[in-house]
Amino acid sequence: MKYVAILNNQQYEIEIDEDGKVLIDGDERDVDFLNLGGSLFSVITENKSLEAVIDDDEDRIAVMMGGRLFETQVLDERAILMMQRRGAQETGSGEVHAPMPGLIVEVAVQPEQPVEIGDTLIILESMKMQNELKSPIAGVVRSVQVTAGQAVDKNQLLAEISAPG
Repeated sequence: MKYVAILNNQQYEIEIDEDGKVLIDGDERDVDFLNLGGSLFSVITENKSLEAVIDDDEDRIAVMMGGRLFETQVLDERAILMMQRRGAQETGSGEVHAPMPGLIVEVAVQPEQPVEIGDTLIILESMKMQNELKSPIAGVVRSVQVTAGQAVDKNQLLAEISAPG
């Protein structure tokens, strides 16, 4: 099965065959992936053992691994074909939502501030770990919906970035 993962507006083509062989952008990777129960997974790759918490919520997947939070969109072959037929390759909006409930530790930006893809916008503490929530697009901060010390719910809108133009 082929997939496209979109992470920080970068697309990666992932192919997984029936034998479990994984190709990322055509390069074979040695990956062992095991569900430890619920949303906790063990990932072994390049002789490294990692634990990952994976939260699959509709069209976004949040992965916490090694103390870092990654938010990605994963499209299967059918979804890619449908998007291509519509003539659009959506790579993400400028909205930043809480991937899980937690407490806002720091707001690193303010409205009208220019940001680049990957700039830290907000630090969210959840499950005793601090997670840097980064800008999904380059642009200008349109709004910040939270303040330091505020508790937030999963999927709550935290900030909006407007693309330049």
